[in-house]
Amino acid sequence: MLYAITDSHLLPGDKLFSGVEAALDSGCKWIQYRDKSQDTTRRLQDAQALLALCDQYAAKLIINDDVALAKKIGAHGVHLGQGDGSVIAARRILHRDAIIGVTCHDSIELAKKAAQEGADYVAFGRFFPSNTKPDARPAPLSLIGEARAELGSIPIAVIGGITLENAHLVISAGADLIAVCENLFSAENIAVQTTLFLQL
Repeated sequence: MLYAITDSHLLPGDKLFSGVEAALDSGCKWIQYRDKSQDTTRRLQDAQALLALCDQYAAKLIINDDVALAKKIGAHGVHLGQGDGSVIAARRILHRDAIIGVTCHDSIELAKKAAQEGADYVAFGRFFPSNTKPDARPAPLSLIGEARAELGSIPIAVIGGITLENAHLVISAGADLIAVCENLFSAENIAVQTTLFLQL
């Protein structure tokens, strides 16, 4: 499944909404709102508008790194980095059915901990050179198969430099969610790019 991640540099201003809607209209069902700025008013407004868009297309909106914002707007879930608190704490704050994902870098041990705490998916990466997270530790493709053997059926998300040209490598390795930012939202035609990713 395609997991589209927004970027305030690639999608400034109203391009955020037109870009996300193009992806949704072409069949993307998971959007992560990722904005590292400190402009809390704009982030709240953006998140509310994106939630309305996602609801219109029966898609899920996941908020990156901000449990309070996810709670405030009633988002479908939150994605937690390693410094964003536990799954258990987030579950207490959010509704019972909230989707909670956790960044696990290149560590199966972190993924095991997240799964034991009740995470709905675990995320590994980066798998390829990434402009969005250039300093992230690289993860080997073999990690996906190892994680599947250790973790059972919990969905595995992969992130980091994924493009139309290399996505087949992580898909064939066993990934469930393909998280894409730059190669989707920097495309000349986001709708077409979304369709091409979904065809993979």
